[in-house]
Amino acid sequence: MKRLFTGLILMITICSSVFSQQATSNYDQHIAFNPLFYPSNGNEYRSASGEPGPAYWQNRADYKITATLDTIQHRVTGSVVITYKNNSPDDLKFLWLQLDQNIYRQDSRGESTTLLTGGRWANKEFTQGDELKSVSVISNGISSSAKYNISDTRMQLWLPKTLAAKTGSIQIKIDYAFSIPEHGTDRMGRTETKNGWIYSIAQWYPRMCVYDDVLGWNTLPYLGAGEFYLEYGDIDYTITTPSNLIVVGSGEVQNPSEIYTPATINLINKAKNSDKTVTIIGLNDLAGNTYHPNKSSLTWHFLCKNTRDVSWAASKAFIWDAARINLPSGKKALAQSVYPVESAGDSAWSRSTEFTKGCIELYSKEWYEFTYPAATNVACDINGMEYPGIVFCSWKAKSEGLWGVTNHEFGHNWFPMIVGSNERKYPWMDEGFNTFINGVDTKVFNNGEFDNKNDMQRMSNYMFKKDADAIMTIPEVTQPNFLGIAAYFKPGAGLDILRYHILGVERFDSAFRTYVARWAFKHPTPWDFFRTMENVSGEDLSYFWRGWFMTNDKLDQGVTDIKYVDNDPAKGANITVVNNEQMVLPVPIMIEQENGKKDSVTLPVEIWQRGGSWTFHYPSTSAITKITIDPDNDYPDINPSNNTFSGKPQKPVPQGTTANDVINKYLTAVGGVDKINNIKDMSYTATGSVQGQDISFTREYKVPGKMLLLITLPAMNMTAQKLVINGDNVSMSGQGQDVPVSDADKKRYQEQAYPFAEINFAKAGYNLQLAPTLDNIEGKDVYVVTVTAPSGTVSKKYYDAATGLKLKDEITTDQGTATFMYSNYKEVSGIMIPFTQTVSQQVDIVLNVTDAKINSGLKDEDFQ
Repeated sequence: MKRLFTGLILMITICSSVFSQQATSNYDQHIAFNPLFYPSNGNEYRSASGEPGPAYWQNRADYKITATLDTIQHRVTGSVVITYKNNSPDDLKFLWLQLDQNIYRQDSRGESTTLLTGGRWANKEFTQGDELKSVSVISNGISSSAKYNISDTRMQLWLPKTLAAKTGSIQIKIDYAFSIPEHGTDRMGRTETKNGWIYSIAQWYPRMCVYDDVLGWNTLPYLGAGEFYLEYGDIDYTITTPSNLIVVGSGEVQNPSEIYTPATINLINKAKNSDKTVTIIGLNDLAGNTYHPNKSSLTWHFLCKNTRDVSWAASKAFIWDAARINLPSGKKALAQSVYPVESAGDSAWSRSTEFTKGCIELYSKEWYEFTYPAATNVACDINGMEYPGIVFCSWKAKSEGLWGVTNHEFGHNWFPMIVGSNERKYPWMDEGFNTFINGVDTKVFNNGEFDNKNDMQRMSNYMFKKDADAIMTIPEVTQPNFLGIAAYFKPGAGLDILRYHILGVERFDSAFRTYVARWAFKHPTPWDFFRTMENVSGEDLSYFWRGWFMTNDKLDQGVTDIKYVDNDPAKGANITVVNNEQMVLPVPIMIEQENGKKDSVTLPVEIWQRGGSWTFHYPSTSAITKITIDPDNDYPDINPSNNTFSGKPQKPVPQGTTANDVINKYLTAVGGVDKINNIKDMSYTATGSVQGQDISFTREYKVPGKMLLLITLPAMNMTAQKLVINGDNVSMSGQGQDVPVSDADKKRYQEQAYPFAEINFAKAGYNLQLAPTLDNIEGKDVYVVTVTAPSGTVSKKYYDAATGLKLKDEITTDQGTATFMYSNYKEVSGIMIPFTQTVSQQVDIVLNVTDAKINSGLKDEDFQ
C-alpha cells in the first residue's frame, strides 16, 4: 500500500520544482571515514562484537488472562494476573505498565498530538480507555491493594516491598474493561459485514513496560505512530463469546473438544496434513451451527509460549480455511485465514492461506524457524498490523496487494516478535528489516509472481529532499508522509545495497542470520546490530551506518573523463569517476566497447578515502562507446545525468532549429493552434492497475484556469488523491484528508490548468532550452526541450523529431523522479490525445484512456 500511494501521490504532484544538481563537490573524506563511530565500548551486558554479553539479562512477564466479549455493547471485560520476574541487577521500588486503550480517550496525548488534517492513527471516535476496576499486588500469596498513578497510556505501580535484584518475583492482578472502538488507530477495532461484526482485538490487556540495561524503564507514551517494546513470557488466556463466533488468536487452542464439533476437528486435522488449502468453515456453514457446540456461549482457551504479546479476532462472519506449514527442522505449523464472504475470491482472500504458508516457509528456511504453532491471517478494516502468530490485513486487498500486506505483516514475526527491538524508538529495526526480507521472499514466492524490482534512482530526490528525516528518528518526530521512507523503504533498500553491493550475498546472509540467532527473544539496540554485521562479515561499515542510517547524506557518483593511453583505445583507457556528495558507496560500472564487448567493473568504497575523484585503468581493446555507473539503478543517485558517459558522438539537432520550432511543430501535430484555442473544456478518464489494485485516473479542464485531477481506487471505494484548481483557488486532499498547498505549489499547479500547457510557452516568463543533440526513444530520434516556467518549475519534454508528437515528460520533484510516456495517439474532435500513458516512479502504472471528450459542457461547479 505504501508503494502504491507513493506512486499515486507523485502523479498528482508532477508540477513541483526540480531538485537542482550542482557539478561542484560537497564531499569530505575525513567526515565519511571518521574513525570514531561507536558511542561506547562493549561491556558485560552487550559485547563489543555485537552479541549479548556474559552478564546479559532481561526481565520476564507471564500473563494469565480471562476475558469476555460482549457483542451487544462491543466491550471486553477482563482480569489479568501478571507474574513479573526481576532478573536485573537493580532492586525495584516501583513498576511501569502500559495501558494502551487510553489512547482512545479524548484527553489522550495521542489525540492532542494528532494533526488537524487527521492521519492513519487519528481517533475517529472516543472511548473511556482502560477502565480499571481494581489493582492489587500479590506477594507470597498475600493480596493487597496497590498504590498506582496513571499518566496517559502508562501506569506507575508502587510496590509495598522492594522487588529484589536478580531473584525477585511478584504478581499483579488487574480487573479492567474497555469499549472496542470501531476504528482503533488502524491497529485494532471492529468491521461490520453483512454476516456480522468482525472483532480484531489488540492492546487489550495491561502490559509491562520493559526495564533494560540501556534506559532502565522504557516509558515513552503510546501516541499512535510508535509501536511497542515488550517483555517475553508465556501468555495463557481465555475468551468467552457467544457460541456462533469463531475465535482465532496467538498461540494454540487448548480445549478444541469444548469449542469445535467433531466434524470441525476432523477438518482441522485434515488441514494440518495438507499442503493444499482445506476449507474448515465455508459460506454454506455460516447460517447453521454445524461448526460449534449447541450452547449459548463458549470459552476459548489459548496458550502462547515465549511471546511478547497476544492478539485475537472473533466473528460469526468468518469463512475459515487452513493448510500445513512445513518447517526446516521437520516440525509442522498451521497456516490459516479467516475472512468474510465479501473478501472471498480466487484473486483475493481465497489465496490468503497459500500466501501465509508460502511466506512463513520461505522466512523459516532463509533466516530463522517460525516459532509459533499457527500463523493466522484475519481480514478486517485494518490496512495491516502484526502480532505474534496472527496478523490483521485489509479485507479489500486482492492479488499482489494481498500478497504484499500478508508477506509484510507475517515478516514481523521475525522483526520484532522474535528479535525484540524497541519499536517505539527505532521503527526501522522492525519495519526496515521486515521490508528487506519481504523483498527477498517476493523474489522467490511462486517463481516471482509478484516481484517488481525497485528503481532507486526514481526515489532519490524524495529520499533526500531538503527536510527529509534520517532513518535514526523516532516515529513521532518523523514527518507524517515520510515515515514510509525513513522507517520502511530506505532501511530496507540499505540492506539490499549492503547485501548485493558491499558484502555480497554469502557474507551478508551469514551476518544477518547470526544477528537474528543472537538476539532471538532478546532486546538488541542499533549498535548491537551494527557490531554484529561488522564482526561477522569482517568489514568496517561505519561509513555506511553513518551515511545511510545516521544522517541524510546524499549520493552523487559520476563519470567525467576517458583518456586512451597514447590516444590508442587498443592500449587501454584511464577513466575518471567522481563522488560529489557526502555519501560513499562502491562503484558498480558497466563499460561497453565498439567491438561489442561489455564488462562489469566494481570499484571498492576505499577509492573515496583519497578524495572525491578517482582515475582507474581499464584494458580496452577498442573505442569505448558508453560507460554507465549503477547500470541496474540500485543506488539512489540524486544526479543520474552524470552516471553515463558516451564515447560515441550523438546526432546534432538540425542547424537552425530552435526550441520554439519544436513546440510549434508539436502544437500543429496535435491539431493546430486554432483548434487548441477553441477548446472550452476537455476531459478524459483512464484506468490501470498497480500491485493488484485497479485505479481510475480522471482529468478535467475548463478554460480558463480550471482543472480537476482525481485518482480513485474503485475496489476500496477510496479517493486516493484529489486536486482542484479554480483560478486563484487551489485545494488538495488525499484519502479524505485535506493537504495544505503552499503558495509556491499553488503557482505551479495553476500553470498546469490548461489542456495543452505548450500553448503558453511563448508567453513572458517561460524559458525554453533545446538540447544540442537528438536523443533516442525506441528507435525514434527525439528533440529534448528543457522548460523553466514562471514559477521556477523545470521539466524535460521529449518530442518525436519526425511527427512532432510528445513521447515523454520527465519531471523531478521533491517526491522523486517520474517519467510519463505517451503513445497510441487518437483523434478526438480534431485533437490528437495519447490513449496510452505510462507513469513510472518506483512502480510502473500503465493507464489506458477509456473515455475522452472535448467541449462536452463541463460545469463550473465541477471545479469546487
